[in-house]
Amino acid sequence: MTGLAPGLGELRAGRLGVRIAENAAEVEAAQALRWRVFYEEMGARPDASTAASRLDVDAYDPVADHLLVLDHERGEGARAVVGTYRLITRAAANRVGGFYSASEYDLSPILAQEGGLLELGRSCVDARYRTRGTLQLLWQGIAAYVFQRRIALMFGCASLPGTDPDALAEPLTYLHAHHLAPPALRPRALPGRRVPMDRRDPATIDSRRVLANLPPLVKGYLRLGGYVGDGAVVDPQFNTTDVCVVVKTDQVTAKYFRHYERRVGPQAEDELEADAGF
Repeated sequence: MTGLAPGLGELRAGRLGVRIAENAAEVEAAQALRWRVFYEEMGARPDASTAASRLDVDAYDPVADHLLVLDHERGEGARAVVGTYRLITRAAANRVGGFYSASEYDLSPILAQEGGLLELGRSCVDARYRTRGTLQLLWQGIAAYVFQRRIALMFGCASLPGTDPDALAEPLTYLHAHHLAPPALRPRALPGRRVPMDRRDPATIDSRRVLANLPPLVKGYLRLGGYVGDGAVVDPQFNTTDVCVVVKTDQVTAKYFRHYERRVGPQAEDELEADAGF
């Protein structure tokens, strides 16, 4: 696996750094963190092998790049992993027959786009590190990765907690009313799994309050200019209700394209901007 950008293996912000996993032990540490967050904390339902291993593993992990947040005060390598994001390019997805999101959404509009595609998923951070700075560092890592690999479009399933769409009527309605993707970019939930998102009259919803209460990663996608697809999908295994988010990188990373283009090289770590702008 390669660094985030040419000559820039790790981005640092104080004791924390972000880079791509370099070996199997680091990937396993990310899978162990995913187990703790998704299964122990959020109530996902493991099968027997997952429960025995205490690792969140699937067929996409071997072809993915695993973005890691590292706390260097905890040590180095696998011991330092405190956050992770799974990144799957179009070429990687082709090696396993398609993207993970295709199990929930018709991705035809996305697959028809020219340029690099990147699926984002399996994002989690250790509870002690859920700060604005950690999230900014993750987004900086993604921006650098996008720059290096010339990604034109990012997408993935973002989760709302719980499996009762009626209990999530306000956030689902808000997303559908205010952030629905244009038809040319709009993935659609598969017919057998689609849950309508327009569950309330949008005029009856306090949009500012609903936006403030969205999960941080969902809000992060929206701040990046992101859209949502048509329809939500209930995921009983992970105890979530998913929406498909689509982000055009030309709306998001112009600032970072300029930043990394100017500063690629060893000095970039020392000059990394403290404010991610997200």
